[in-house]
Amino acid sequence: MFVHTSIRTSNMDKSIDFYTKLFELKLVSRREIPQNNAEIAFLRDSEAKGSTLELTFYRNQKKFIQADYEDRVFDHLAFEVKDIEKTIAAMRKEKVTITDEPFKLSATGPMIAFVEDPDGTLIELIQRT
Repeated sequence: MFVHTSIRTSNMDKSIDFYTKLFELKLVSRREIPQNNAEIAFLRDSEAKGSTLELTFYRNQKKFIQADYEDRVFDHLAFEVKDIEKTIAAMRKEKVTITDEPFKLSATGPMIAFVEDPDGTLIELIQRT
């Protein structure tokens, strides 16, 4: 069973705010990991239907730069949204980077778009028709 995905953050509070505000995830837990000089937080959707997102902040990490798109090892997270246009509009107000405006891969496929979180992690938005 797939349990969670962990992504690193350079600012735990900023990342928690981003995911709870724009994706309506709920903070499930947040705690220190002293042996790694780190902090972790777990977020889930309010109905606990999807996977859990773990945010990890390593206090000793000095360099925090996303690789160029072509050089990334981790590709993206994906979130289903009810109204992609409304979601994109809300993200624009928050000055979220929109990397790909809404589009369809095929005439009958879902509407998708791509944005970045505060640390440049790529996020796919999916509106199923």
